[in-house]
Amino acid sequence: MFLELLFVFIATFLGTGALNIIFRFLGKRGYMGNLYEPVRGGTPRGIGIIPFIVISLFLPAGFNNLVLVMGLCALVDDVIGRRRIANLPIEIGQLARGIGMLCVIGLGYPLMGISSILVALMIQPMNIADMQPGSAVSVVIIMSFFTILATLIIGAAPVAQIPAYYVPLLTLVTCIAYAPLDYSGKIMLGEVGNHTFALALGIGFYILGGFVGTLILFIVTTALIAYIRRRKLSRFLINKLHINNPTFGDLFMDVLTGGGLGDLFRKIILGERQQVVTDNLLIPLGFRRLLYNPHSPNLERVIEKDVRTKPTDLRKLS
Repeated sequence: MFLELLFVFIATFLGTGALNIIFRFLGKRGYMGNLYEPVRGGTPRGIGIIPFIVISLFLPAGFNNLVLVMGLCALVDDVIGRRRIANLPIEIGQLARGIGMLCVIGLGYPLMGISSILVALMIQPMNIADMQPGSAVSVVIIMSFFTILATLIIGAAPVAQIPAYYVPLLTLVTCIAYAPLDYSGKIMLGEVGNHTFALALGIGFYILGGFVGTLILFIVTTALIAYIRRRKLSRFLINKLHINNPTFGDLFMDVLTGGGLGDLFRKIILGERQQVVTDNLLIPLGFRRLLYNPHSPNLERVIEKDVRTKPTDLRKLS
């Protein structure tokens, strides 16, 4: 097994470096489309296809199909980008992601039962984590290490004659091999990469502690992402959503329910209503962010100028 993991590390490390060179060469010549972002002087996006391939190949049978299906749907999101479907309020990438998540739940239910829902939902927090260099890989490394340690302490049962620590160890080795260029801001995981690591973490959580373990570590992972990205998330909530003095609960809810998919559910559930939250108990729990409906015509009721909002902040975010 350890020789196998050594191969995983070498293959991921070399594959990531090689794909970075190829994507940069083609991207500078305009051939990569959405897979080459014009940030930081030009950054290849979707390099997470290497971890996707490696983890799909080396996960235990059955579990690898979840990553394979989700990764392919995420790759559609990476390649096509934010194109809308006719006049519908949904993007092709969002649709592909939603289809992938439903497939993960369907294929994962015979393996994990209701835990497959939580594993699929891991995608949203990890997607938010990947919006800042090094954030997603830091979360994966920390949570993989914690899961390995917990499986050894608890003595979790093997899966398909494979030690319970194998999945988080595979995730950790793959992420460490990929991480150096991500930490330096030279590459991006893309949807295919962060979705792959999200599912790998979720599967490891399930193997460790079933539904309860998955639920607890899902919450811990979301809170960790909110903490790691707290500065930029706070600025976003203040400057863009005008949520004054955001609490950690607001940051947690943004990680858990932010993005286009969360806003679509708010539109379906709330319609055009904008719920104003003033309760002193609900505010610390993040209900201002949870119930913030960007589709409401009554946003002016909750938008107030925050004294900490400075012009320089707005320029940096634009």
